[in-house]
Amino acid sequence: MEDIFIECSPGISGDMLLGAFYDLGVPKNVIEQPLFDLGLKDLYHLEFKESKSCSIRGIKAKVKNIECSPYKRTWRNIKEIISNGNLENKLKQIICEVFESLASAEAKVHGIKSEDVHFHEIGAIDSLVDIIGVCAALNYLNPKRVYCNEPMLGKGFVQTEHGKLSVPPPAVIELIREKKIKVLTCFDSIEGELSTPTGIALLSNLVDYLEPPEKYSVNSYGVGIGNLKFQFPNLVRVYKITSFEDSSVNEQINPKCEEISVQEAWIDDQTPEDISNFVEKLRIEGAHDVSYQAINMKKNRIGFSIQVILPVEKKEHFRRLWFDYSNTIGVRERTQSRWILLRRRGECSTKFGNIKVKQTLKPDGSINMKPENDEVLRLKLKYKISTHEIRKIIKDSIKKFKAFENWK
Repeated sequence: MEDIFIECSPGISGDMLLGAFYDLGVPKNVIEQPLFDLGLKDLYHLEFKESKSCSIRGIKAKVKNIECSPYKRTWRNIKEIISNGNLENKLKQIICEVFESLASAEAKVHGIKSEDVHFHEIGAIDSLVDIIGVCAALNYLNPKRVYCNEPMLGKGFVQTEHGKLSVPPPAVIELIREKKIKVLTCFDSIEGELSTPTGIALLSNLVDYLEPPEKYSVNSYGVGIGNLKFQFPNLVRVYKITSFEDSSVNEQINPKCEEISVQEAWIDDQTPEDISNFVEKLRIEGAHDVSYQAINMKKNRIGFSIQVILPVEKKEHFRRLWFDYSNTIGVRERTQSRWILLRRRGECSTKFGNIKVKQTLKPDGSINMKPENDEVLRLKLKYKISTHEIRKIIKDSIKKFKAFENWK
């Protein structure tokens, strides 16, 4: 099974992705069949045409609106169309997730419920075709993993139903914040909308790894051409690749050994509040971990024993922190080894929505995954149910893992 690598060059939009998948070899009937199944056949005309951007060839996807009486759809309308459609469950789920993320972003921006969001351009037939078509194309290819590089956003203004909005539009800002998407600023001086809300929503829901693979070979590729003209090619490439992520993990020692520094001191002339603030400062500055406890010291005074584990290359910086932010007049320090399992952070889709999780790679190759404790606490407070119930619901409903980083 091959992997897919989506290259934003420089940005991303739904129509460019659709053109790239068609150029990659996804048949037009595969792209359109879900649209027919949802009863949208007579509302649009889809055409794929050879095009060029700065002399680079590719495919431009053009959607013509032929609705007799176009109207502004809400997320509630779109959800009903998808839910009542004759689609396979896997495809129906990913289409709903893309639209849900867009609705949530727009709702956050406008301060309303997501079900009541009027999608305007996003609810127009061309965006429905782009989103459903791209999801159908990826479902057809059924890759093992999907990678992408960081998109660029551009600057200036874009005309919308709300009038002129600055680039990036508010929905794009909310999507990259919510999904923790890294973006590049190399082309921030370029006037124009390099990445659209539809394009960012598709990336954030379809991609497993929000960074390129470290090693891969290209088997085939497709090129989608955008509508805007720049002094550089405005295109998106979609590659079928063979990545070597698994082999690179297997080549690493797991568990691996690394050097760390351990610093500690006993302090008996600072208040608990000061000690608490100092410990938080150590964590913010990059400590692996900090522990502290009350102890009995000379002259029967109550003091604190503080121990911090930190990267060995930061030990000089942390020595200064001790003397700048605490009352200690001396710090004990040692360098020692520790064995750690490879791990990586990411997120999974669950009944509660997307939640942050951590994966740990065991020596036998099995993977242990658990939700971040901050997420469990947030859900416990929100839904007023026990930690045990939260963890059980997450375990029962957890779906595809999307990594934020490589194994490390």
